[in-house]
Amino acid sequence: MRASAFVYPWDVNGDPDAAARIAGLGVAQVTLAAAYHSTRALTPRHPRHRVVTAAHSAVLYPPDERRWQGREPAPYPAGDWAPGDAWGSAAKALAEAGLEVHTWVVLAHNSRLGAEYPDTSVVNAYGDRYPWAPCIAQPAVRGYLLDLAAEAAVRPGAAGTELESLGWYGLAHLHAHDKIGGVPLGDAAQYLMSLCFCPSCRAGYAGLGADPDELAAAVRAALVPVWAGRPEAAEGIEALLGPRWTELTLTWRTRTAGSLQEQAVAAVRAAAAPGFQVLLHADPVPYRCGANAGVDVPRILAQADGLVLPCPGGPAGAAGRAAVLGPVAAHAGPDTVVAANFTVVSGMGGSPGTLAADAAHAAELGATQLRLYHAGLASEADLAAARAALHTG
Repeated sequence: MRASAFVYPWDVNGDPDAAARIAGLGVAQVTLAAAYHSTRALTPRHPRHRVVTAAHSAVLYPPDERRWQGREPAPYPAGDWAPGDAWGSAAKALAEAGLEVHTWVVLAHNSRLGAEYPDTSVVNAYGDRYPWAPCIAQPAVRGYLLDLAAEAAVRPGAAGTELESLGWYGLAHLHAHDKIGGVPLGDAAQYLMSLCFCPSCRAGYAGLGADPDELAAAVRAALVPVWAGRPEAAEGIEALLGPRWTELTLTWRTRTAGSLQEQAVAAVRAAAAPGFQVLLHADPVPYRCGANAGVDVPRILAQADGLVLPCPGGPAGAAGRAAVLGPVAAHAGPDTVVAANFTVVSGMGGSPGTLAADAAHAAELGATQLRLYHAGLASEADLAAARAALHTG
């Protein structure tokens, strides 16, 4: 199967051996970050540094001043962690090593946006704001995301793009000094804590015939047993929230996310040359939040070229692989990309030692490509295991 490795520009720029090392893994492609959230990243082989701190969400290239002149919000250029056209410099080195370069674009995940424009954020049923999660129902946010998608995706030299966080973001977030694990939240409680009650969403609920205050009260009441420590019912969201509110909230959120996803794909295609590949990082469960945003699989596959799906590794991950790959493969056409995304960093829960078997299983489930997360973060031992798996396959 065709494989691609995720890479940051700072993994490549300043390291004359990086591009050849990545090509030597046996991948045909790299997915190179062009717009990314704040992070602290290890660079275990770089000759100049070992830790890169990206202080805020940023584009890793010079944004188009004409596009953003007078606009609020607008994308933030990177600081010293990715100066100038960091994406372009890294892409050139990778292409010279024989690799096809695609952009990696993070969209509705931006803590600086929430800090500087508080009204753009998701607001939960208790009135708490999530500054890392722009509300995709808000017209200003949608306009920003669509223009960012088109600009960051279609960089000179890119053959395609992968759009991450193109949908709702919610409570779950890798946050600094996180302290929210005291009460375990299952899938249903995560959903309830991710429902938005900003003015745009309140208007959306009202448009569906609901009183948003009544809905917020119902969400808070549904969470009372969760805060008391009682296990969630196996039946899921409806068991906590009830059928009426479950249907209404799912209608609003899937409709809102689906339209944004379609519009973003269309915006990228309008900016790109024919043949430019457009993929989404996604989850086939439509209500899921986060980097792998929930999608209506048939709807989005009518627009995009395919999906990149998070796949757990190892024998214990077999059921998880089936859960994400099966529903997508069932709707995939002969040219649809169904990319199984495996973490190959042992310290981040990956299983590079089982990659060959995991990839074979993914292929049986309908995967057509592989993604390796992440060539820059992995240790030498992890890269060696991934290299062996790809050359064996």
